Amino acid sequence: MTPPPAHWRPPHHTEPAPPRRLPTQDHDRIDAEEAQARTVTHGVALVAAALMIVLSCLLCGRLLF
Repeated sequence: MTPPPAHWRPPHHTEPAPPRRLPTQDHDRIDAEEAQARTVTHGVALVAAALMIVLSCLLCGRLLF
């Protein structure tokens, strides 16, 4: 099998469409939603930590008494 010539390319028939413009972003809204998500995440973490503390106290109490 012989390799193709050095500058060989497949035939080029059509140009692709130019990329479309993306919609503008509302930075204030994005910041507000990120802050709300951070608050929810911290709340879930606090509840999980409190639950772990209560469960570990219950388990340790059963072992000691």
